[in-house]
Amino acid sequence: MGYLYIATTVLLTVYGQVVLKWQVGLAGPLPEAAAEKLLFLLRLLVNPWVISGFCAAFLASIAWMAAMTKFQLSYAYPFMSLNFVLVLGLSVWLFQEPVSVAKVAGIALVMLGIIVGSQG
Repeated sequence: MGYLYIATTVLLTVYGQVVLKWQVGLAGPLPEAAAEKLLFLLRLLVNPWVISGFCAAFLASIAWMAAMTKFQLSYAYPFMSLNFVLVLGLSVWLFQEPVSVAKVAGIALVMLGIIVGSQG
């Protein structure tokens, strides 16, 4: 059950990041004037999708607390690196963001670190 808590944390965190990027991208660039910036951000804060991203972050925190009852922090925390892998993949797929050899190499090193870290 502990691994389910970790997976839930990862998936909800990734969901929140992707939804925020999607909605911020739809909203357009941040205005220059301070008053316009404030209105821009307030509109985002009441956006149902953005709210769902914040709710996902809150639920991810609850799942993480549950995971902490099952594992040592030093064991569980490296799994949070899966966020990088999933967000990179989704950003390429959903937002057509560029992927480079350096990004792929970095993700490969993250995955290697997860494998090595989970052995101890």
